[in-house]
Amino acid sequence: MSATDVVVIGGGAIGCAVARKAALAGLSVTVLERGTPGAEASSAAAGMLSPLAEASGPGPFLDLLLQAREIYPLYADALRAETGVDVGYGDAGTLFLSLRERDDDELERRWAWQSAVGLPIERIDGEDARRLEPRVNPAVRLALRFRDDHHVDNRALSTALWAAAARAGARFHLGAEAVAVLRKGDRAIGVELAGGERVLASEVVVAGGCWAGRLGGFPRPLPVAPVRGQLMALEAVPPLFRHVVDSPRCYLVPRAEGRLVAGATVEPAAGFRKAVTPAGLRRLIDGAAEIAPVLRDAPVAEIWSGLRPGTPDGLPVLGPDPEISNLFYAAGHFRNGILLAPLTGELIGALLLGSTPPADLSPYRPDRFA
Repeated sequence: MSATDVVVIGGGAIGCAVARKAALAGLSVTVLERGTPGAEASSAAAGMLSPLAEASGPGPFLDLLLQAREIYPLYADALRAETGVDVGYGDAGTLFLSLRERDDDELERRWAWQSAVGLPIERIDGEDARRLEPRVNPAVRLALRFRDDHHVDNRALSTALWAAAARAGARFHLGAEAVAVLRKGDRAIGVELAGGERVLASEVVVAGGCWAGRLGGFPRPLPVAPVRGQLMALEAVPPLFRHVVDSPRCYLVPRAEGRLVAGATVEPAAGFRKAVTPAGLRRLIDGAAEIAPVLRDAPVAEIWSGLRPGTPDGLPVLGPDPEISNLFYAAGHFRNGILLAPLTGELIGALLLGSTPPADLSPYRPDRFA
């Protein structure tokens, strides 16, 4: 048995962000990671920081996403100063395209509610969209421009967060498969690992991605389940786009080295099975080529899939357990884990330090599903 102030279950972007914050505050931190930190959903993502492109309506969750986006530039600077890693923060914005007649209704609906609540959104015609990005499909009908929706290189971000947490003093226990939260009465006291090893801790943070729902020891089921996403990277040198270019069927995220990440499918993942399928690839290829026909001849550099941690209502599980003291959740971020990682680190870090978190966490209570 070993003891630590804080044990974090999961070494993805979320877990590392929490570990970094706690370690910088002087707490002893142990991160339990079953594989390689950041190698699962964090590295399988595309790196979009797009609350407006992703949002379905106003409300507390959109406010949380906007708050997360706001802190990103300074956070990226801090990671570079701490680790020397450039996370590839790109600030050209996002274009959301209408390429078919039926797409117009979706764009008009987004324009109506976002402009009505004063969000920074522009509605432009197809000619202006092609002026901003000359390689998009000439058939583009209209577009929405989100100037403040940006992107990062999520793999670089994952590396930087791991390095930053380790340099702040967090200890990483790799190959450690957590199986249950240990409890003594109404207190969490640590984590049990496969094989029977125990890691005792004053505070426990659950940041296990789509595997969080498989842990034992919770006072109620934690309904976090895997949702598979397939992606591919296309070679595009010189770079085709400055913006993230999105449509109702596909998005393209530019990388500094000239690649375009195309994504992503949303599929159930029975048995936690990651796979790239012909049907998934066909959707990606057709969606990318619809946005930019020139991509039909672009070399495919990489194909992959990942498992996002989904919840029944699509919202994360954030904050303290209402029944078990010293147990905190940072799980179920679904499609927004990269965007929310820095803010989640600040929110959970504040709770670990006994401070008021810088956002209302009541909509994300772990007992809301009951």
